[in-house]
Parts: sequence; C-alpha cells; structure tokens
Amino acid sequence: MQSTQPATPSLNQRLARFLGVAALMITAPFTNAKQVDVHDPVMAREGDTWYLFSTGPGITIYSSKDRVNWKLSDRAFATEPTWAKSVAPGFNSHLWAPDIIQRNNQFYLYYSVSAFGKNTSAIGVTVNKTLNPKSPDYRWEDKGIVIQSVPNRDMWNAIDPAVIVDEQGAAWMSFGSFWSGLKIFKLNNDWTRPAEPQEWHSIAKRDQVPASTSSNAGPGEIEAPFIFKKGDYYYLFASWGLCCKGANSTYHLVVGRSKNAIGPYLDKTGKDMNDGGGSLLINGNKNWVGLGHNGAYSWDGKDYLVLHAYETADNYLQKLKILNISWDKESWPIVDEEELDLYKSKRLK
Repeated sequence: MQSTQPATPSLNQRLARFLGVAALMITAPFTNAKQVDVHDPVMAREGDTWYLFSTGPGITIYSSKDRVNWKLSDRAFATEPTWAKSVAPGFNSHLWAPDIIQRNNQFYLYYSVSAFGKNTSAIGVTVNKTLNPKSPDYRWEDKGIVIQSVPNRDMWNAIDPAVIVDEQGAAWMSFGSFWSGLKIFKLNNDWTRPAEPQEWHSIAKRDQVPASTSSNAGPGEIEAPFIFKKGDYYYLFASWGLCCKGANSTYHLVVGRSKNAIGPYLDKTGKDMNDGGGSLLINGNKNWVGLGHNGAYSWDGKDYLVLHAYETADNYLQKLKILNISWDKESWPIVDEEELDLYKSKRLK
C-alpha cells in the first residue's frame, strides 16, 4: 500500500523555501562542507548575484547566486588604505565592519580602521561602478577618511558605519561602539564627508557608558547600528554585549523604531534607546552562544536579517547567518531562533 503521508522535503527544498529561491544546487552534504566564517557581514545585490562583505584583510568579498553557495570574489584593498597607519600605527590590514550601498550607478563601500578596544579609529569609503570583478569597469577607488575619532578628544568611536537614505533623499551615517554610544550624522552630497554645517545626533547608548574621553573602551556594551526602513518606521538594530569571547560571548540584537531617521528610537515599551532602551530581537543559545552585527534587506518582496553567530560545536567559530524577518501586528520585526540551525552556508573552492 502506498503511503498517504506527504514526502518529507529535502534539505534543498527546505532551504529554497526558506530563502525564497526557486532551487538550490548543493553538491555536498552540509556536514562535510565548510561554511562561510565571517564577522560583521553586509550584503548587496547586482543583477542575479549577491555579494557579501565582511571584516578581514582588505575587506573580504564573496559572491553567490543563491545566498547559500558562496565563492571568494575579491578584496576591496590589495593591501590597505594609504592613510590607515596614520590613524592606527599598529594597523594590520584587517578592515572592520563594512557597509555597502548603491547610489547613482556606483557602490559605496564604507569601512573602519581601528585599534582594538580603543577609539583610535576612522571610517573611510571606497567606490566602484560594479561589484563584478570580471567587468572592465571594476575598480575600487578610495575616497579617504569620512570621519576620525581621536583619544582624549572624542567621546565616540569611529567604527561600524551604516548609511540610510531618508524620505527627503538625504543620506545619514550611523556608527559607533561603546564610549558614548551610537551616533548619526548627515553626509554631504558626495556621501564622502559630513555635510556642512554639520548635523549630528545621538541615537542609542547604554546606562553604563562612561563620560570620559579616554582611549580605552568603557563598559557600555553597544555597537553596530543598522537602520532599516519599513512602512512608516525606521528600525534601528543594535548589538549589545561582548563579541569575540568564545564561550563567554554575550552578543545579541535589540531593536527600536522611529518615524524619523534621526530618532528618537523607542523600544516596545516606549523607552528611548538613548536612555538604555532596546527590545530583544534575538539572543544566543546553546548552539550559537553569541550573535549580532547585522544588516537588514528586502529582496524580491521578502525581508532578511544578515548577521554572524558563534557556533559552539565548531569551537565558537563565527558563521554567516541569513534569517527571515516577519512582522507582528504592531509592525515589530520577528526572527525565528530555529533558523540559526536551518541556514548553513557553503563555501565553494
């Protein structure tokens, strides 16, 4: 007798439904495939290809046709920006926490140069007409420093940039880590420097942020802002806790929202993120002890959260995660913790 039970979907079919793509060409079991291990992932789409940018030597770039199978594409810098060591003398070619955004047929790649745990930092930008390294138009052109933080002068840290365009067409860069929290400022018409006269705002901070201009990071564990526009609201995602600590990582994501790109951003209880507010979006668990530093995107009518997570079973190595975003009846984002185990990237040789 034939079974009347529906056939169990294959892993390819489940992932295809999960990612909203027609089919996946997976040629080896995930258990035997090396996943993409990245910190601070952000993504952009050009044509039928997605590009992944992350912290690494020169900014590591991967490409994919299905957001599961990834191959190394290039580095934005063969070595390092010419100005990097003037900002951080001990710079070791690892550029941090990029953001990528397209404007007027050009891609703007923002990145950070910093000394770890200090606000000896700067955010730079490099531009390219295309992300396809096979194109004759492919060439990264560095535009230099956007902003710079100097110890004993600034109470903020110039890392973790992310750009949002408001309803009036103005571009705003959010950024920040520890110290006095997360900031946002208006970019000039070229998107390469602050607009003049300058306009800056505080958008989020933790209760314990120190009122000190010391070069050493204080205990206010907040960083990696990312603003995503959906419907009537701008949603500010932020990472709380400590990254990069193995089993002791406490990284997790919180969110607030505003009807204005510059805030104020309020959590579900109405608490301002400038007063320590932030509603939990997703936390670590026994399999993924810490996660965060996200981007958020809409592709083909669906919304996605892109982040890294530390896998307990792989000695807490950071892994790429892409999760579906759904929305509750109050228009707050929801992600499913179970998708941390469902999504597994494959790094192609």
